[in-house]
Amino acid sequence: MPITANTLYRDSINFLKNQLLNIVILSVLAALVTTLLGHLLMPNDEQLNLLAELQNIVRESGNTGIQRFVMQLTPDEKFTLMRTMFGVLFTHIFGNTLLTASVLVLINAISRGQKTNAIHASTLSITQLPKMFLLMLICTLLVQIGYALMILPGLLFSIAFSLAPIFLFEKSKNVFAAMQNSWKLAFGNMRLLIPAILLWLSAKLILALVLTKMPDMLLSTLDNFLSSLLLIYLFRLYMLVKPQNKTINGI
Repeated sequence: MPITANTLYRDSINFLKNQLLNIVILSVLAALVTTLLGHLLMPNDEQLNLLAELQNIVRESGNTGIQRFVMQLTPDEKFTLMRTMFGVLFTHIFGNTLLTASVLVLINAISRGQKTNAIHASTLSITQLPKMFLLMLICTLLVQIGYALMILPGLLFSIAFSLAPIFLFEKSKNVFAAMQNSWKLAFGNMRLLIPAILLWLSAKLILALVLTKMPDMLLSTLDNFLSSLLLIYLFRLYMLVKPQNKTINGI
């Protein structure tokens, strides 16, 4: 019987309902860590002002405006901007890494019929963080470069590497092997991945545009919740296209 997107959506929502509290806790925890890291790595007003100005220029003028803005900066301001951008990138990726590893530990434990909770899952995920962080860093950079060049390559990379964290976690692959396996499996199931990735990206965009005045912590929590739902969908897809694996209990 062929796998359908509707079946995957229904199964994912069912699993989310069964583990809603744990997913919410993991989303809040990752948002809290991201917020704390952001304050640690961007402690002064100069960095925050540069970042806010850069965000305004991106909205108003795009890449051309960014180039003019950077050219007008002094060497010290350029160094501050680089440090600020590094801080933003690091906090974003680390938060996503913590969320991804924790959610995958939770899903894996439930699939094996083991009783667990969000705190236990986040604790067990610590051993996964180094490799997962490297994977998320490489994939994020490739996706962002793709979006900077043109929308289509960025979307293509988003789809191609969407299953890489699952391969890294489930099969104990190295980073590049996980990316390669994800690429192959993703392109073999494009009809199931494209709608889910587009829906996820659209929801994140709407969240960023409509709820801009919300506190960063709450916005990050909602963003993490959407990413958790996508992870559940991707894990379910992975299990169904790999018959030798067990399916997730409760889905």
